[in-house]
Amino acid sequence: MEKIAELAALLERMTGSDGGFVPLDGVHLYRQSALTEPVHGLYESSLCVVAQGRKELLLGGEPFVYDPDSYLLVSAALPVSTRVIAASPDRPYLCVGLPLDAALVSSVLVEAGQPISGNGIGAVRALDVGVLEPELLDAVVRIIRLLDSPKHARMLIPLAMREIVYRLLVGGQGARLRQIAVSGSKLPHVAGAIEWLRLHFDQPLGVEALAAEVGMSTSGLHHHFKAVTALSPLQFQKQLRLQEARRLMVSEGLDAAGAGFRVGYDDPSHFSREYRRMFGAPPRRDVTQMRNSLADVPV
Repeated sequence: MEKIAELAALLERMTGSDGGFVPLDGVHLYRQSALTEPVHGLYESSLCVVAQGRKELLLGGEPFVYDPDSYLLVSAALPVSTRVIAASPDRPYLCVGLPLDAALVSSVLVEAGQPISGNGIGAVRALDVGVLEPELLDAVVRIIRLLDSPKHARMLIPLAMREIVYRLLVGGQGARLRQIAVSGSKLPHVAGAIEWLRLHFDQPLGVEALAAEVGMSTSGLHHHFKAVTALSPLQFQKQLRLQEARRLMVSEGLDAAGAGFRVGYDDPSHFSREYRRMFGAPPRRDVTQMRNSLADVPV
């Protein structure tokens, strides 16, 4: 409890207001003083540790809840929905996110004498909530402390990140860490399919052609892709398209027809139906609500 209280105090001081902060490359801090509606986005490979409050994440309809007793580990880019479910002005939600890149993970795996590839890699869900052990928490706290010492941070934070990856490895997250290493080496498996969809989400999707592209059978791609992401390739593509369409309307001022066409929809009615199904409101109403909520955020 002492370490988690220290982490909460550090994050509260370093944020000061609601929002996301990047005090140093590779370290992300988050603060939210009220409950939130679901937010849709793409989570990259990362470790998230909550110091105060609680958050719920939905992946393919399956809920994952993480709080100060747990951590969230993501090993591949995944379209998810998240909402803060425990926060108040007196006890805001406080979280630190640490990206886990393929080069770092691969290096630690090799030094630990662990194979980067391995049986069953594609059958492991690319997201997990685990128990936050004291040793792992201690390494995270040391990273946040170092933000007060920029002179030493760039030298010492990479060392603490190596320790974090090692702690996750010996804590039983080896399969997910290997997924991160595989994604960086662009091997022709599920990671390759995810990367292809991220780069070409606005193009027509032929599952057979995608399977051939990544060196798998069509049935094998469906099975392993859903085991990792909780979504079929078509569902994964749809979520990427709709999230990008929403961004285009909110940030670039496109109308629904223009945004839908930009992300690959030929039929505006089809786009509007799928948009409403995902975000709970038609495009125009949802975008108006989003803009109003952004206008209410204090600068």
